[in-house]
Amino acid sequence: MDYTNLPLADSRAGTDAEILCFALDRVHKQFAWKTGGLNAEQLRRKHPPSTMTLAGLIKHLAFVEDGFTATAHGRALGPPWDTRDWVGNDRWGWQSAVTDEPADLYALWYGAVERCRAAWTEMINADGLDVTVAMGGPDYIVSRRRILVDLLEENLLHTGHASLLREAVDGLTGNDPPPPGQPANTPGS
Repeated sequence: MDYTNLPLADSRAGTDAEILCFALDRVHKQFAWKTGGLNAEQLRRKHPPSTMTLAGLIKHLAFVEDGFTATAHGRALGPPWDTRDWVGNDRWGWQSAVTDEPADLYALWYGAVERCRAAWTEMINADGLDVTVAMGGPDYIVSRRRILVDLLEENLLHTGHASLLREAVDGLTGNDPPPPGQPANTPGS
């Protein structure tokens, strides 16, 4: 997958919705770069004492994208997540990812990012971020703005994890993908 083809909102725009979408787009590009182009062994590699893998991060963030966005939209969680009982079983995605093929993991995450971006654009254009929804049950009501901030925070947290794990895999460092035609920051480049 090519991270350079992920859309990026205009950072010169001034509304909070536009800036939040720009920040989310940017962290999507960073995560795609930090996890992209690796083989199955590299994606599944653990770096003790942590049991976290890049494969697990990819699958977890695909679930987060779809889950947070479905909540904000007031919709049920769709495939492939709708066939799982998630109560008390957040580990399933992390653990099952190490048996998934890289192409499947990348397709899952890129698909979730596309669905997320389209749904947030639709919600923002329709009635904005001030709409309130139940999050996790009828007693916890939050705004879409809060969910978008939570989604951004979750992506930032796990992109940091991906950065550390990727450096351990092949030495890749840096905050943003290099411009087209320039090499990435890896030892010897």
